[in-house]
This record gives sequence, structure tokens and C-alpha cells, in this order.
Amino acid sequence: MSLTVDQEFLEFLVKSIVDHPEDVKIDRKVDEMGVLLSLRVHSQDMGQVVGRQGATAKAIRSLLRIVGVKNNARVNLKIEEPEGGSRPPRQSSDSSVDKAVADLNL
Repeated sequence: MSLTVDQEFLEFLVKSIVDHPEDVKIDRKVDEMGVLLSLRVHSQDMGQVVGRQGATAKAIRSLLRIVGVKNNARVNLKIEEPEGGSRPPRQSSDSSVDKAVADLNL
């Protein structure tokens, strides 16, 4: 297996769908769990990479798993949020769980 078949595939795929292909960066790390590809794109391209309700990201991950199976490797994709992303920070779900439990106890 070429060491970067998965990385080259991901790079080709992502550069084909984004508006800023020059900003696509992929880091590849191999450990006992398999291959981890970390993807960074221009902040304006995040919507195109993730897709509606994550459909595009899910499809990319499925294709990478197929590439990994063909090369006897477990391939995972991490999409890193770019600097200046517009997504609001996540709220802890613990408070909503605690509130729901408290409501049940009443």
C-alpha cells in the first residue's frame, strides 16, 4: 500500500468540492488505532465540506473507510473547525439532563 493513498484521495475529493482549494490542508497520523486524517479548509468552505445535516462529511467518511478496507487500514477523518468559525460554542448537555431528572422527581 502506498503510504498516502488515503491522503491523496481525500485531497482530490475535497479540492474538487471547495471554492478555495489552495487552503485545503491534510495531516496524516498513524497509530495503533489506525490512520487519522485531519482536514482543515477555508472557513467559507466548511458548509460545502460538512453538507446539509452532515451528509457530505458522512459520505466522505464512508468513502475513506472503503479506501482503508482495500488497503487493510482503519481510516478516520477529523474535520477541524477553522479560525473565525461562525458556529456558536457548544452548551453542556449536563444541565439539561439534570433539569430533566429533577422534573421527573417532582
